[in-house]
Amino acid sequence: MAFSTLSTYSSNTYIPKTSSPINRRHTIRCSSSPISTQFDIKTYWTALIKEIDQKLNDAVPLQHPKPIHESMRYSLLADGAKRAPTVMCVSAFELFGGNRVAAMPTACALEMVHAASLVHNELPCMDDAPSRRDQPSNHSKFGVNVAILTGDSLFTLGFRHIVAQTPTDIIPHDRLVRVITEIARTFGSTGMAAGRFLDLEFEPNTANFVREKKFGEMGQCSAACGGLLAGASDDEIQRLRKYGKSVGVLYQIVDDVLEAKTDGERKKEGKSYVSVHGVERAMEVAEGLRSQAKKELDGLEKYGDNILPLHSFVDYAVDRGSIDW
Repeated sequence: MAFSTLSTYSSNTYIPKTSSPINRRHTIRCSSSPISTQFDIKTYWTALIKEIDQKLNDAVPLQHPKPIHESMRYSLLADGAKRAPTVMCVSAFELFGGNRVAAMPTACALEMVHAASLVHNELPCMDDAPSRRDQPSNHSKFGVNVAILTGDSLFTLGFRHIVAQTPTDIIPHDRLVRVITEIARTFGSTGMAAGRFLDLEFEPNTANFVREKKFGEMGQCSAACGGLLAGASDDEIQRLRKYGKSVGVLYQIVDDVLEAKTDGERKKEGKSYVSVHGVERAMEVAEGLRSQAKKELDGLEKYGDNILPLHSFVDYAVDRGSIDW
């Protein structure tokens, strides 16, 4: 179901006409000016995700104690994982002309810590989710004790993977320190954990803060890490932060709208943005987030076609079924 059927855009905004943009060539508009460049989303994403999946598979071999590593692989390599954080990190790094090989360790680390947060979030004391990423939740399959240890192990593995695998002849140590600090802040008590806590104690007046922390932080971190690795300027990194945050929240709000449209009257209660503010307001916010993300990318147009993968995130956000941030 395409989000373009839920909202009206200006004549300068590209609106895809099918509900499956990932399966065709997709024209990306980089600004209010027309652009003829064709960007093949499917080829870019499919090839990159294949590389990422192989790197993740290699990063977590089966070893003693076997149950923990089986559990780690189960959540990290889930078929339902969309790899959005990793793709965004690599796309941001390649924006500045870097070879993706140098960004892969950080991109994989983002997926590791993201998977860890999902394992912990789905625990009975949190969301008590029976499934995640199109498969039974980790604790449902391996038990609560192993799930907790799995999350802990994936968190620490992420940071170790950055340090051990990043080629320091390409990426200076000071950049790695900034990347590690960025990830630690994102998942800490002032980042996603803050959103998680307030979500547990949910109050309608905290809906905006919760969505920014739970969903915007991951996108912000992913884009910023790519820029930090590439040695981007402070202004460029700030643009990437704002872009990533907008896209992260945009994806979730679109998911909420799509779910509300699908469920109809059944979607009356809950913690989603739609349940608090309604579909119309959510659509207005989504339009604003899309415009904000595009605005930030307009300031990076000097990098030419390297910007197209980042634009694909924005357009795909409003023309897809679902993506799991």
